Amino acid sequence: MKQFLLFLAITITSGQLLAQHPPTDWYHKDAGSSEYQGIGTDKVYKELLKDRASSTVIVAVIDSGVDHEHEDLATNMWVNPGEIPDNGIDDDKNGYIDDIHGWNFLGGKDGRSVNDETLEVARLYKKYNYKYKNADPSKLSKDQKKEYELYLKVKKTLENGRESAEKNIKRMEESKGSVINGIKAVADALGDKPITKENVMALETDDTAAAFGKNVLSRNLEDTDSFESADSLVAMISEQFQGGFDYYNGQLDFNYNPDFESRGIVGDNYDDPYEKGYGNNDYEGPDALHGTHVAGIIGAIRNNDVGMDGVATNVQIMTIRAVPNGDERDKDVANAIRYAVDNGASVINMSFGKGFSWNKQVVDEAVHYARENDVLLVHAAGNDGLSNDTSHENKAGNFPNDKYEKGFGFWFWKKKECDTWIEVGALSHKTGDESVASFSNYGSQNVDIFAPGQEIYSTLPDNEYRYLQGTSMASPVVAGVAALLRSYFPTLKAKQVKEIIMNSSDKLMMDVKLPGDGEKMVPFKSLSVSGGTINVYKAVQLAMKTKGKKKIKKKSTGA
Repeated sequence: MKQFLLFLAITITSGQLLAQHPPTDWYHKDAGSSEYQGIGTDKVYKELLKDRASSTVIVAVIDSGVDHEHEDLATNMWVNPGEIPDNGIDDDKNGYIDDIHGWNFLGGKDGRSVNDETLEVARLYKKYNYKYKNADPSKLSKDQKKEYELYLKVKKTLENGRESAEKNIKRMEESKGSVINGIKAVADALGDKPITKENVMALETDDTAAAFGKNVLSRNLEDTDSFESADSLVAMISEQFQGGFDYYNGQLDFNYNPDFESRGIVGDNYDDPYEKGYGNNDYEGPDALHGTHVAGIIGAIRNNDVGMDGVATNVQIMTIRAVPNGDERDKDVANAIRYAVDNGASVINMSFGKGFSWNKQVVDEAVHYARENDVLLVHAAGNDGLSNDTSHENKAGNFPNDKYEKGFGFWFWKKKECDTWIEVGALSHKTGDESVASFSNYGSQNVDIFAPGQEIYSTLPDNEYRYLQGTSMASPVVAGVAALLRSYFPTLKAKQVKEIIMNSSDKLMMDVKLPGDGEKMVPFKSLSVSGGTINVYKAVQLAMKTKGKKKIKKKSTGA
């Protein structure tokens, strides 16, 4: 599922309505000479790379879609050299017709595309419910008992998810009413005066609703904001709340609804995990917000005085759509990885994840294929504020991941995990004990490194820009650094790039608030394998001392 946190621009419990943002380029700043835990992007280009040649690197963005015509992305989009646009012919004979900038594995031959989708937990519930809803555990075989235990976990997770969505809708309805009543009470108390920060702060009132409204507005109105009437402000607030209502109603109608079925749009044989060739070339899809934001972090055009700058230069973004508004399907993820590898990607960014897996082996095979072809995979650790090292009540794990499932292929006994995979947690824009984003997953065994992921400013569809946050934003920061390294040091293998990123990380020797539990303090070094945060300046310094190796590309097999 898309791994960014839902932001309504409202924190209802604290009365915060309008976010106060850090500088748009905070994550590019140098941590050693600024108040932000940035990665040193601007410094590295000015000091270490200014006279160094680079080669073009392709980065695949497996996501919800990318606006390939965006003003800050268009000239950095990958263009398939073997394909003639819009002629309806598979010119390069790769199995995909008119795949100029990538492919959409959520599309149908009629041009439609999947948007809303179920979560994997709902699909697994539907798969096992008919079989085990009236089962007697004492009469089940060993294999059936394993499935039955999974069924019980899935059932509980599904029920808890629906209950939580219903409670959130009720809570938001109550909060919306309180906020709107407070705003109207403030407007009444001000009389003919416009709603400005100055007027609101000067207001003295004993009315409970007006006092609440004053608290909300005084903390969020900018000095330049001015509303002549409560109606205009209420309309803005209502629009912000509507995003939350849409999200939680969508959970009930689609995500946690086992009876919802979207796959008919695609028209593939879903029972065949190795099927290829399905989909269409609608790179943007119904909602490319998430993927476009991710793409901008990696490769928005640098130094063009437009919008913002990506991390990498001399980069081409390949867009592969496989992530709907719900959980991605393993078959699509596997095909997306293979498509990226076969079409020249050196780095693959995967800002998605889920708590259950339908067919992990087919994804493992694709991950191994990427490793064998010297491709680096960068993945978001998730936004649950939980450890990825331990099991949890509402999830079977964190998928996809770098751990090969037992019994997977003949190479399992040689390698138990993919060593060209980087799992990324999210940093806050704050420092000190709040350095780690409160939502980020972590793990001394299963999260490799932390990167900026809170309040990240990047591209949106239709030439727009916005702050978003999540490990979804941290992952492309790392993917951008990996692309930079592979561009300026083209003889480095994917495994070496990972080692450089890990070994050059800034080790924060301090205690921080544990994500998901702000009352508990833990050593930062205990939250990841590297115990550090990414630093592109130090990574380039280390790359300069590292001897590269010749790369060998292998042909695709299987899906």
